[in-house]
Amino acid sequence: MRAFVTGGTGFVGANLVRELLHEGYAVRALVRPESRLDNLDGLEVEIVRGDLNDPDLWTRMVGCEVLFHVAARYSLWQADREALYRDNVLGTRNVLAAARRASIERTVYTSSVAAIGVGKAGEAVDETHQSPPERLIGYYKQSKYLAEQEAYTAARAGQQLIIVNPASPIGPWDLKPTPTGDIILRFLRRQMPFYVDTGLNFIDVRDVTRGHLLALKHGRPGERYILGHQNLTLKALLDQLAQITGLEAPRWSVPDWLPLGTAWVDENVLTAFGKTPSVPLDGVRMARQLMYYDAAKAVRELGLPQTPLAVALRDAVDWFMDRGYVRTGL
Repeated sequence: MRAFVTGGTGFVGANLVRELLHEGYAVRALVRPESRLDNLDGLEVEIVRGDLNDPDLWTRMVGCEVLFHVAARYSLWQADREALYRDNVLGTRNVLAAARRASIERTVYTSSVAAIGVGKAGEAVDETHQSPPERLIGYYKQSKYLAEQEAYTAARAGQQLIIVNPASPIGPWDLKPTPTGDIILRFLRRQMPFYVDTGLNFIDVRDVTRGHLLALKHGRPGERYILGHQNLTLKALLDQLAQITGLEAPRWSVPDWLPLGTAWVDENVLTAFGKTPSVPLDGVRMARQLMYYDAAKAVRELGLPQTPLAVALRDAVDWFMDRGYVRTGL
């Protein structure tokens, strides 16, 4: 079976391509002309160049039976509002229309828990929860919500489409890195003297990619599945990293007004003088919430694995160290 994959050069996408190849799929990956191919080096993957919004995208899908639409633009900068809408919303609309025209039999769309929103403080929400879109913090979360609505529209029209909502993945092939990978890197580089009182749901990235294949095989069209594992405070995650690496975890939290004020100045004052901001305001606002989720539905219906986070953290640390992201040894 031939699978068409968007976003194959990214963190989740690169791990998904490896999972597909391991399972015997032939993989055709859509890659932007300017994308780095490091994450696909040495893999037997057919590369096709293009953009999510190309009007003739369907011609590159012809001959594939299944689609994994993983690609998305991630940015918490408010200045990227239009680009987020173009790539995440209009791009998803175009990809799904192309899949219909190319006679793709079954599609897995990679959404995010960001599209679901959050519950009350400390409450782990499941797929039945939906925060009002106007209460989703930031243009990124709102764009993922709107993109998910495009997926629901396609499913209601008869497209065999399953939605998966990954939480915060951890593991190898985090090239950029992602925000979660950046936390690990800053810890390894000893650039984290303080921490923010927040919490997230974490999962091994290989469980996320396995969840994509399980959704393809067993997911119910028109349904969404949270691909998550363990709800942890950021402090608890850093303590686990300390146990793995032998490095000391930060002891003190920083009051949220401090990064909030810094971010406001960055985005509203420095940018006016042509300076590049360093702290996104929406990112700080998000961190003031506990982003906890319940993945029981995916575990029950799909058989989603629940690998211990210590495994994912160890592998992430090793991957960053082996590739020179951290100059000094542990």
